[in-house]
Amino acid sequence: MLLRGGGAIHGDLFYHITSFENLHGAWREFKRCKSKKQEIQVFEFNLETNLILLSRQLRDKTYTPEPYVPFYVYDPKRRHIHKATVRDRVVHQALYRILAPIFEKQFIDDSFACRVGKGTHRGVLRLEDFLERASSNNKQVVWALKCDVKKFFDSIDHEILRMQIVRRVMDENVLWLIDIILHSFEKEKGKGLPLGNVTSQLFGNIYLHELDRYIKHELQIKQYVRYCDDFIIIEKEKEVLEAFIPNIADFLEKKLQLILHDRKVIIRKYTQGIDFLGYVVFPHHKILRTSTKKRMFIKAKSGITKEQQTSYLGILSHGKSYTLRKKLLSPN
Repeated sequence: MLLRGGGAIHGDLFYHITSFENLHGAWREFKRCKSKKQEIQVFEFNLETNLILLSRQLRDKTYTPEPYVPFYVYDPKRRHIHKATVRDRVVHQALYRILAPIFEKQFIDDSFACRVGKGTHRGVLRLEDFLERASSNNKQVVWALKCDVKKFFDSIDHEILRMQIVRRVMDENVLWLIDIILHSFEKEKGKGLPLGNVTSQLFGNIYLHELDRYIKHELQIKQYVRYCDDFIIIEKEKEVLEAFIPNIADFLEKKLQLILHDRKVIIRKYTQGIDFLGYVVFPHHKILRTSTKKRMFIKAKSGITKEQQTSYLGILSHGKSYTLRKKLLSPN
């Protein structure tokens, strides 16, 4: 690793990423909760041979990604997922294991997607904290601006992303591997990341770190929470939030070639309820979003495992949900 000045610019990482030890660690992390799948078992049958070969291919630069398998999921809206092969997902995990700690140091505390110790529940708790403080413990009127980036992963520009990565990673061999992964998928020429890759989650956070910096340092906004491309800003005056919208839209378009989703730019009063990450937050309580609730009980009616029931009860426990928990546990 190469450290320069006060900032950590990392070089000579390729050996660590492509080592058998790192690939084996990546395998263990990747296969967690997936060990019953046939494709996992096939790869594991000759695991040592497969990982040694993969390490060699990476180091002599004969490695090329295999084609993605496209399919759709509904959660609740339709999403087009592109699934990489087991071999390629091990490479993604190996790269992620080394790069994530490097970039984690620069991320703001109030970005909650795909980060250790963060997640949806922590994001909602942070929003509640901001709302309570801004409203002086629910005594004053406060407003929330909620925004969403239109087709975020499809719109990520590879060259802009690469320039962001180069600021902290100088190892040309690592950049070769990143280029290989980026070029393995395009929604249009030079744009797009596949939903489903662990590297896409990290790259998405790197990409929007520029927005975080702009909002926190240029616009001097203190009460800001982001989860992937959904973000919320809290202010006491509605007019202040309205004035932020064109500035944010202009920054996204000019610096990151992204567009705000015009139908998802919403300003609401705290007392009306603030919809974020599956919950609607009100003064003194929060409830599960109606669409989340419906989806949960549709799945429960068709039959769920004990583990799924425990997961649903965990989701419900974060809001006002006594009746819903009773309904979920009811045999009828």
